[in-house]
Amino acid sequence: MSKTRKIAGWVLASLLFALLLMSGVMKILASGSSDSEVVKSIIKYGLEGKIILIATGELVSALLFLIPKTSSLGTLLLSSHFGGAIATHMEHGEAYFPVVVILLLMWVTNYLRNPEMLSSFKRKK
Repeated sequence: MSKTRKIAGWVLASLLFALLLMSGVMKILASGSSDSEVVKSIIKYGLEGKIILIATGELVSALLFLIPKTSSLGTLLLSSHFGGAIATHMEHGEAYFPVVVILLLMWVTNYLRNPEMLSSFKRKK
């Protein structure tokens, strides 16, 4: 693996991890306050009482994504997390493009760090 590819992968993975860490921690901190915008949106989506579960899943998946040996598992778990977020935003007529961009960046990042993740798609001779 080239040095540039390795550095780019780690930089992107670190930035995405920081974003997910901030998101998860904000959800946990906001869970005790009913006037928080995060809690209001969770309630609007019909997920009242699930904020700690969502935040915990997000944080565990983000950590798995950051660790090289478990990055593919983290990518799959975060794909399901963001897939749910995309579907929820679509259902409520909200912008979902930013979530799609984050999801695509995650896959590109994991590919940069772990190119063999797509090896099953290679044509067999």
